[in-house]
Amino acid sequence: MFARAFRVRANTSIKGSDRRKLRSDVAAAFPSLSTEQVAELVPNKEELNVIKIYSHKGEAITVYMNHRNPILFEAEKVLYPTVYTLWVYPDLLPAFATWPPVLQKLAGGADLMLPGVVVPPSGLPQVTRGTLCAVTLLGNRAPVAVGVATMSTEEMLAAGMKGKGFAVLHTHLDHLWEYGDKSSPPTLAPLVTDSAAMESAGDEEELQGKEPGSSCSPEPEQHMDIRDLSLRDRDTCAEVLGKEELHENRAAEPAEDASTQEQQEAEDSRTPQEQMDALFHQCFFHALKCRVKKSDLPLLTSTFLGSHMVSCCPAGKQLDIKKSSYKKFSKFLQCMQQQRILQVKELSKGVESIMDVDWKHPDIKAFAVPEGFSSASAAQDSKSEEREQVYHAPEIIPLYGVSTKMIPLFQESGHRKGSILSSSEVRNIIINYVKSNELVDETNKNFVKVNAILCDCLLDKSEQDEISHLKWDELLSRCLERLQPLHQVTFAGQEPVVRKGNIEPIDISIAQRSSNKKVTIIKNLELYGLDPQCVANTLQQKVQASATISPAPGTKDRVQVQIQGNQIHHLAKMLLEEYQLPRKYIQGLDKAPKLGRKK
Repeated sequence: MFARAFRVRANTSIKGSDRRKLRSDVAAAFPSLSTEQVAELVPNKEELNVIKIYSHKGEAITVYMNHRNPILFEAEKVLYPTVYTLWVYPDLLPAFATWPPVLQKLAGGADLMLPGVVVPPSGLPQVTRGTLCAVTLLGNRAPVAVGVATMSTEEMLAAGMKGKGFAVLHTHLDHLWEYGDKSSPPTLAPLVTDSAAMESAGDEEELQGKEPGSSCSPEPEQHMDIRDLSLRDRDTCAEVLGKEELHENRAAEPAEDASTQEQQEAEDSRTPQEQMDALFHQCFFHALKCRVKKSDLPLLTSTFLGSHMVSCCPAGKQLDIKKSSYKKFSKFLQCMQQQRILQVKELSKGVESIMDVDWKHPDIKAFAVPEGFSSASAAQDSKSEEREQVYHAPEIIPLYGVSTKMIPLFQESGHRKGSILSSSEVRNIIINYVKSNELVDETNKNFVKVNAILCDCLLDKSEQDEISHLKWDELLSRCLERLQPLHQVTFAGQEPVVRKGNIEPIDISIAQRSSNKKVTIIKNLELYGLDPQCVANTLQQKVQASATISPAPGTKDRVQVQIQGNQIHHLAKMLLEEYQLPRKYIQGLDKAPKLGRKK
């Protein structure tokens, strides 16, 4: 439910009457909580906020915040605790344990499959289908996920512990957890004794035809069992961990001589996620130390990743932010900013720029360039830098949000206020609505009869008594006009970003300065992933005229490029032919000087 970013619609403080109602709802939903615990969870005087959000699927969810952490969320009038609450009350829900590597899959949006559930010696908790449950990691009683059982305990055992066991709603490391203080789960001792856990591990080894390990100190033995089981039982856990990780684990087995084996074992001790994190850190510091100069700043983060960090990636490896623990490049840079290595500024939604770098930072100074990148290779990289800095025009898709006035027309299809739709989806919904309500004119199928809902949603008050039929194309155009305009921008190698309104075009204008001199001004380049400094440098070289960058008036954190003379011809050629931007997103090309015959 929160595997992807959600959209906040409202954030308000809870009223006294709503606070009392929430306390009674919590007591009814979780009867195991005592009156004191309910009062502690929903306090009387402390600040408590109610946040209305929309998930990436358009689901309306209410989140309750206390001490800057989400404590509860409500979906379809059902209350669910967050992991922050379960860490305080770990026994609030029946808990099922799984292997630690499974958490990464759950945080990515996967459900918990039964082969990934660890069956304790005392047996599984008794639950029925639809019971709210917690998911813990083996060796720690602190829950890391909240889900709903898709079958009862008897059905799980009857199915041979195969199939989907729990529909996961919320996890540690998802976006709802990130909305809080991002604290880590506490370490809580399991209720089952270590000896019982070791006996169960020994029983599983005997089932596989192997002898159980010798008993030493409890904690090291338990960690050894977990590691052994995660490797020996990988065929059982393949359904949860996925086939790719299974092949990676098999490919990571030692092969060759002793020195190579030791090095490979050291690398394989890290998970693929940790290896990708290390690769991102290496390329990040390599790019700052060898590729980026002070004169390059401010530098768009997309340019920094695609042109500088990628060129510093070792041969045979590839940067993939989704395989790292950061999931998004903006979060990686935010972490680097917290360490005061650099300063990042958001120019607009989804567009960020590196404003400053502390090249005296100890981490940058201590970074050693890998051996594979010699001075010769660095020179070769600098020669091929222009070839690597290939601009890819973003994919821009117009979207539409359901407004309050249009709710009656879209609620039959299951959409609510704020639901985001494409034009084709809107068209299909309208067609299905007309056909299901038999509104097609029998005498002329090119017309649609206007019923009460269509009248209220699509017609003005002056038209409601005059218009009884609409053509199909007019019906669809009126519908699109009355929906909230949105647009989705997808830059190369980044996740799509949805923004309100129609995207502003690149604005080109001609201004007159002193002595009747003309200058060309270009605005809104950042919205299309273009670095204004790079555009200014390129234009300056092409037309041999002075180009400067200054803050754009009337905007926040945007800049404009100003170049001497009327350079719209050169600018149009660069934007349309080199950058492959559609003409409809460029405004002002008609102001180019007319080319007359030379006398």
